[in-house]
Amino acid sequence: MQNFKHWDSFLYFCSASNSQEFLKNSYRRLNIESADQKSYENCYPFIYYLEHAQIYYEQAKLAPIVIQPILLFYGFVHLIKACILTVDPNYPETTSVLAHGVSARKRKKQQYHFFQDEVRFQKSGLFPYMGMKMFHMKHLEGQKATMKELLAQLPELNSLFIETAGKSNFLKLNKQGEQFSLPKKILDHYFMTETHFLDYLKREMSSSISLQEPDEDFIHFNLDEQQQNKLLPIKYCMDSSQYYFPLAKNDLNQFPELLIHYLLLYNLSMIARYETEWWSELIKMMPNEDYPFIRSFLNLTAKKGPYLIYQILKEKK
Repeated sequence: MQNFKHWDSFLYFCSASNSQEFLKNSYRRLNIESADQKSYENCYPFIYYLEHAQIYYEQAKLAPIVIQPILLFYGFVHLIKACILTVDPNYPETTSVLAHGVSARKRKKQQYHFFQDEVRFQKSGLFPYMGMKMFHMKHLEGQKATMKELLAQLPELNSLFIETAGKSNFLKLNKQGEQFSLPKKILDHYFMTETHFLDYLKREMSSSISLQEPDEDFIHFNLDEQQQNKLLPIKYCMDSSQYYFPLAKNDLNQFPELLIHYLLLYNLSMIARYETEWWSELIKMMPNEDYPFIRSFLNLTAKKGPYLIYQILKEKK
């Protein structure tokens, strides 16, 4: 887990002087005017976002699963707001950025299946705002994603997909020293020639990959592991401390994992709040594969959500 010690990793920021210096340096790198004054004004809001997030996560750990999604979602939102404050000293400038930024479709009361449920990205709100401010992503409005597509983006859940559907979503990268190797059978899944695939890697990962001479069976390259948020479409698995490459070409492959967790937690928190009957029956009856995937995701995001946020903050230190 790359020296991540969960909430202890955030202790550095639980000091007004440390947080102010951290924010000041972040603002200066972005050429933001009045960096000193803005960092002074924002150091306590920044600390409070992190502290409130920790309280939500710790309460989620103690709470029954019926309300865990709500607590985890709001804990994650507070962590995201702390991150946004490092790049936008005036956040929140308008009330429009306080909305969720995504919407869930109306649910069918009969034979509702979580895997087929979907969320749609809105024009304004926290989701598009953090996409733009933190990851320079634009024009997300109108796009949508199903829960199955989102869950398939998480390498920690790959073994569960294999067990339930007999299908893997990822190919493990081999690592020797600083060199990574990707089996060439990936070319069959992407329907690309080797040259085309190498061009694809360079285009998608230009700032974080250094391609080496391939051999008969593997494509070799070096990665900057210190910038995990820039390694997409490669994903880091906390459970195995290894890296994985998605087996299917998909627009979601280029979504930072932080956004994937946000979308899943948003929908689950809405279900826990407003779909009481279905949610209660799922927990008590466990009728299909929805339950093991939801339970596995909640266990995962309780650990990985703070980890993903810490990686962003660590890169700015």
